[in-house]
Formats: sequence, structure tokens, C-alpha cells
Amino acid sequence: MQRVKRYYDLVDLGDVDGLVDLFAEEAVYSRPGYPLLHGKKSIRIFYREQRVIRFGSHELTSIVARSPNVAVQGRFVGTLKNGDSVHAGFADFFDVGADGRITRRDTYFFTPLV
Repeated sequence: MQRVKRYYDLVDLGDVDGLVDLFAEEAVYSRPGYPLLHGKKSIRIFYREQRVIRFGSHELTSIVARSPNVAVQGRFVGTLKNGDSVHAGFADFFDVGADGRITRRDTYFFTPLV
């Protein structure tokens, strides 16, 4: 659970190298609107080049851990690279390996789409 909490701290600080280090070498990240990310290299490229968020902060409202899984619910408030403000609820599901590194992350956003 501590590694997952640390992940959000590092994202909010913009510490890409630090947050990528939390993942296993062959980790998988699934995020709406993006192709499935495979491996630390793809995750690093996403955070450095493809992520549409300029900056923001995560407020975690619920964390449930049952080894090897961690579920997180919260709200994100920030600014996109195009200058627009964003306020979104989210849920993340993490799988954590025996070494404590994140092996999979699945993200879901609560926004009106239909």
C-alpha cells in the first residue's frame, strides 16, 4: 500500500524517473484513450511525452489492499497542457509483485461520455 501511495506523491511532484522506478520492468498500464502500455520504457514515454496533464494533485479517498492487489478511489484536480482545468473522479487498480514493484495498473475515470 505504501508503494501505491508513494506513486501518487511522485506523479504530483512530476518525478517521472521516481514513479517509473516503482514499476516492474515488464509492467502493464491500461488507461482509457491510450493503447496498452507495456514495460517501464513505454510508461516513461507516456509520462514524459503523451500525458495530457501539465500538473495537478490527487486526493485519495479510499484505499483497499489485499495482497497482491491495491484498489484506490479519489479525485484529481489539475491543468491540462492546453490550459484547461480538469476535475475528475478516478479509480485505480494495482497488482504488486513479490518484490513490491507494481506489475499492472488499470485506471478508470468518472466523466460523462454517453
